[in-house]
Amino acid sequence: MLALVGKEGGAINNMANEFDSKLRIQNNSSSSSNNNNSNSNTQRSKSFAFRAPQENFSIQDFELGKIYGVGSYSKVVRAKKKDTGVIYAMKIMDKKFITKENKTAYVKLERIVLDQLDHPGVVRLFFTFQDSFSLYMALESCEGGELFDQITRKGRLPEDDARFYAAEVVDALEYIHGMGLIHRDIKPENLLLSADGHIKIADFGSVKPMQDDKACTFVGTAAYVPPEVLNSSPATFGNDLWALGCTLYQMLSGTSPFKDASEWLIFQRIIARDIRFPNYFSAEARDLIDQLLDTDPSRRPGAGPDGYASLKSHPFFKGIDWMNLRTGTPPKLALDPRVQSSGGESSGGEDGDSLWNPTHVGDVASASEAGSITRLASIDSFDSKWKQFLEPGESVLMISMVKKLQKLTNKKVQLILTNKPKLIYVDPSKLVVKGNIIWSDNPTDLSVQVMSPSNFKICTPKKILSFEDAKQRAQQWKKAIETLQNR
Repeated sequence: MLALVGKEGGAINNMANEFDSKLRIQNNSSSSSNNNNSNSNTQRSKSFAFRAPQENFSIQDFELGKIYGVGSYSKVVRAKKKDTGVIYAMKIMDKKFITKENKTAYVKLERIVLDQLDHPGVVRLFFTFQDSFSLYMALESCEGGELFDQITRKGRLPEDDARFYAAEVVDALEYIHGMGLIHRDIKPENLLLSADGHIKIADFGSVKPMQDDKACTFVGTAAYVPPEVLNSSPATFGNDLWALGCTLYQMLSGTSPFKDASEWLIFQRIIARDIRFPNYFSAEARDLIDQLLDTDPSRRPGAGPDGYASLKSHPFFKGIDWMNLRTGTPPKLALDPRVQSSGGESSGGEDGDSLWNPTHVGDVASASEAGSITRLASIDSFDSKWKQFLEPGESVLMISMVKKLQKLTNKKVQLILTNKPKLIYVDPSKLVVKGNIIWSDNPTDLSVQVMSPSNFKICTPKKILSFEDAKQRAQQWKKAIETLQNR
């Protein structure tokens, strides 16, 4: 894998080493009590042996099929090994982008975590390899798809189904938290289903060791972010339990509890704890969700002194056999209607999704793909200080920290688009408006040119302003402005 660089890389490298030591000691706890073995345990924790080997494979050794998902620096693709016929979910990561954005430390930590976690409720890493352009992780392929798709196809889940899935998530989270890790991006899209319908937690790209007590940076997806993250408090196990509460609410209702017209409004509802329960929720479901969405992370079931015992004994989970959970019969999967309507085959390639073009290996994902598949949040941080730039009744539609590119210097500014409509950029340190881009519904007078996933230009008759968005949201900015023009 790539070498770690910079202060950020060094810090996360230390986290990885500490996690290695913690996990090794736990795995050998039975012998660590023996004084004669204490020295060998200490020695063992200093070295790291991967269970999933780094192989000398080539991407040409695989038949690549549909795209499962797209992220800021990676794609996940269905891949069949040509000589064995084994199917994997191949995570393909762009080396150039990872190095440029100093993400190598996070990639290494994700690799270590996936390699060492061993639980039926966590996707398994089988092996890794690399070439000049990309890093590859061969992951367990979950043929049942995303829990999100089951919710979408069924509208909302029966309470018994939601109880089963929630119990399996709890079971896996208890294991992950027991290893001292916070997932930080629990949501229906990251809860995958095996072919027989059992839950497996995926996407550990945001994972964080619990022992790191630094202020929590904004990661994850807007609708599932807890209030303490918006207030920049340190990450805790309670972050994942809040997201579990949001996910259970979505299973039962078909929508997330804080859904609103924009991420800005979503964050305002989260801070205000503005929850509206449908009247068809059972008293037990409502009570559990209400407790999981407590604004105090330490009071959420599973995060207190009683640990997961208080969560697993909640009345909502009455009848769950925790000891034999994975041997139970899961809910019946709802098939993709595109597959059903075509008798098992659908247009657009295998399983009805876009096929992977091997010539794209090493390329950065297009923003249109990222927007349609990953449902990324379009906001870097939430802070009430931006409210001073809004008029009564005005709300933010899109906001992010970008670089304003100039001939001699590049300056960071907060670019803000509102429903007025208004398009301004603000000095984030002095909190003053540095520019007001005159709005027009006429694309001749206001247009956006996308130069790359990160770079875009906002063009007016008098000037052309160039911006760089490190989160690769150039296409999202173009779409947001054009959608408002066509309202």
